[in-house]
Amino acid sequence: MNILIIGSGGREHALAWKMAQSPRADRVFVAPGNAGTAADAENVPISAEDTAGLIQFAKQNNVGLSVVGPEAPLAAGIVDAFEAEGLRVFGPSRAAAELEASKVFCKDLLRKADVPSADYHTFTEPRQAFHYLQEREDAPVVVKADGLAAGKGVIVCRGRDQAIDAVRTIARDREFGDAGNRLVIEERLDGQEVSVLAVTDGKTIVTLQPAQDHKPAGDGDTGPNTGGMGAYSPAPLVDDAMLHWIEEHVLVPTIHAMKLARRPFAGVLYAGLMITNQGPKVLEYNVRFGDPECQPILMRLKTDLVDLLDAAVDRRLDKLDPLEWDPRPAVSVVMAAEGYPGKYEKGRLIRGLDEAAALPDVKVFHAGTKQTDEGVVTNGGRVLAVTALGETIARAKLQAYTAVKCIRWRGAWCRKDISDKALALSR
Repeated sequence: MNILIIGSGGREHALAWKMAQSPRADRVFVAPGNAGTAADAENVPISAEDTAGLIQFAKQNNVGLSVVGPEAPLAAGIVDAFEAEGLRVFGPSRAAAELEASKVFCKDLLRKADVPSADYHTFTEPRQAFHYLQEREDAPVVVKADGLAAGKGVIVCRGRDQAIDAVRTIARDREFGDAGNRLVIEERLDGQEVSVLAVTDGKTIVTLQPAQDHKPAGDGDTGPNTGGMGAYSPAPLVDDAMLHWIEEHVLVPTIHAMKLARRPFAGVLYAGLMITNQGPKVLEYNVRFGDPECQPILMRLKTDLVDLLDAAVDRRLDKLDPLEWDPRPAVSVVMAAEGYPGKYEKGRLIRGLDEAAALPDVKVFHAGTKQTDEGVVTNGGRVLAVTALGETIARAKLQAYTAVKCIRWRGAWCRKDISDKALALSR
């Protein structure tokens, strides 16, 4: 069948690369794609937000399955629009995508479903939030913009003064636009974060191997939050017993609560979890593959991804054989543009891509790249996700950073400690 992947990031490159390996895939299109997807699939110059154009393309090119990568089109209702035209598409409806598109909706649903999460309060006016912060004890909190903010609308605060500044940033200065119409202030949880992603058709849940993302920009989890500076899978912090607990106490009750709310959920349910001394607690939900978690997870997945997503669309995941995994861990290191997550320049020539790609068990997934007459240039903040397999986490890390050293452009940078948390656990 012909397949259409919607989006232009590293996640979409990983999806295109993996689905193109399927014997069931005839042509794999990516709209709009990047320089990497152009090499592994066929790019289509249609924006991920151009729903009408994408529907027209899918019809004209006999697309049998469309896969939506980013959250914004999902929140805007692209799945509903495709299904209304009789097109098969993988992803949640607009109503179900509110689980990511609104932090307030998500927190309220978690409370109703009795899913463990941080205590919270919601606000529609900055002055209400200021008053709340002044009246409560001076303690660490997290301030979140309600709406979508490209992974950056969450500010972790050590105390009251930082929290007041965060409220100003989100609700008064509107740094994240309309995403700051409402905000959530919640208790700050201590522990390590992990990502547990599951593919679901609304009745059956197929849980993927856990991964660990690295959101802060700097080594040792310092600096501002980003869209993700690297990830590895599996996450040794989550053993089989804990994964089963998360399925039973987090994923299943959430799917059930969405059904009761008349927002049945089908697609990828991605739980961002904090592993606290009291056990796993949900920080937030995403409603699509994570980026960069998608890259190491798909490097390790041996099951045909077309079979998996096709079964989800047809509501027959219960008939699918158990997933097969490469036992080797994978580490993915994001290389970013100078200035990211703040302002950055585009158009800088990237060298060494072929040299990195020639290394064994390495795949360089493109995110913010563009093909020009000069060669591949930077075209975003997160530029590449350099991903490698290894017999151990340490070897996977070494191979990933060996590939990183091959690649250069003016101002390129990355975190140097991706996967060190797993190495600390294994000592």
